[in-house]
Amino acid sequence: MTKEQYKFLLSEHDLPKQWYNINADMPVPATPVLNPQTKEPITPEFLNVLFPMSLIEQEMSTDRYIDIPEEVREIYKLWRPTPLMRARRLEKALGTPAHIYYKNEGASISGSHKTNTAVAQAYYNKIDGTRSLTTETGAGQWGSALAIACKFFDMHLEVFMVRGSYRDKPYRRIIIQNYDADIYPSPSAKTDYGRKFLAENPESPGSLGIAISEAVETAVKSDGEKKYSLGSVLNHVLLHQTVIGQECLKQMEMADEYPDVVIGCVGGGSNFGGIAFPFLHENIKGGRTTRLVAVEPRATPSLTKGLYAFDYGDTAKMAPILKMFTLGHDFIPAPIHAGGLRYHGMAPQICMLFDAGYIEAVAVPQPDTFEAGVLFAQTEGIIPAPESSHAIRVAIDEALDAKEKGEERVILFNLSGHGLLDLSAYDSYHQGHLIDDSLEVSPEDIKPRLPVVNF
Repeated sequence: MTKEQYKFLLSEHDLPKQWYNINADMPVPATPVLNPQTKEPITPEFLNVLFPMSLIEQEMSTDRYIDIPEEVREIYKLWRPTPLMRARRLEKALGTPAHIYYKNEGASISGSHKTNTAVAQAYYNKIDGTRSLTTETGAGQWGSALAIACKFFDMHLEVFMVRGSYRDKPYRRIIIQNYDADIYPSPSAKTDYGRKFLAENPESPGSLGIAISEAVETAVKSDGEKKYSLGSVLNHVLLHQTVIGQECLKQMEMADEYPDVVIGCVGGGSNFGGIAFPFLHENIKGGRTTRLVAVEPRATPSLTKGLYAFDYGDTAKMAPILKMFTLGHDFIPAPIHAGGLRYHGMAPQICMLFDAGYIEAVAVPQPDTFEAGVLFAQTEGIIPAPESSHAIRVAIDEALDAKEKGEERVILFNLSGHGLLDLSAYDSYHQGHLIDDSLEVSPEDIKPRLPVVNF
């Protein structure tokens, strides 16, 4: 194979046999996770109300590599390894000397990267005796992925979907129902917290923080019958996504190139962590200098505008307290079309690394992301999800910067999902109805709403 190709494919034999755990190489001290009631360091016993012990062990592990069970690898083979593509037509349209590559995670059976951890979480819950799961979903990609995984392992699933997305993305709701999962618009009348929130704010578009609260409440009140599963933020979730970056390392070697910059959209952190963490390992242990850029919406700019502090992981203050860049657990974001990026906080590992300068972050406005998504569709033929278009926007900006400076640059980004179920969002763009919902916020606005924690 040569770098003149468009597509770089691995075989089933190249499928990673282990997940990479960033905890083993974290260059800064880990921040504690706290019990939301006592505000003391969390215990495995508390977490076991929500998660099976096998996932709790992964969450706390400092082993560099964790074996992927063969049962999980066999399901991964339905779509993995995914293609690495050279975006030559996009390069030509931009007139850039940069080489642009993208990892096509939209090739998965659910249409996004979320399936990588959905299958793993369903498997570990199943072998630990769990019969039913609860979860939240923003745009519906996570809910769709977990619904498929639960069906594979003969488990029941309840999904609380952010109300704005439930309304705007009906086809993802139908996909979830197609796999026999129950789905509710959040805030809902299904839970105590949902009913309370609806009484105070019946027209709320919802948020991931509220949906998490409803899913956690459902699990906690089930007397052990149900566990909670989430699609981002915690270490075990990001861990499962590192198959993306590990495959990319092999595929960039096939292309006879190495990225100067790796880009991923970021809401809770699973997409970005999945592609970036294996390259961060090469930076830390191998002396590489690849820039790692996390891209978030200006409507929910937790890394670029948030406060680095301890905050609740959900709106009802039931989930663990994490140190993260946060906009406040009670923050209700604008109902932008990138529903998967509307979380008030961020994965603690990503926050630690950003605070220490190991990764970069940039926030982009909604109209600019759709402009990039349309150009990508017109040149590469794939309509990207609104979330993925954030990464595309910054990849284009990097390529144009390389053009202006007359320098070669190798750019890699994660195409985390297709946008075939987001066409109403593209229609809004073409009709000129999209608005720039950039958030103006300061740390002084956020701090009074956070828990008092003596750490």
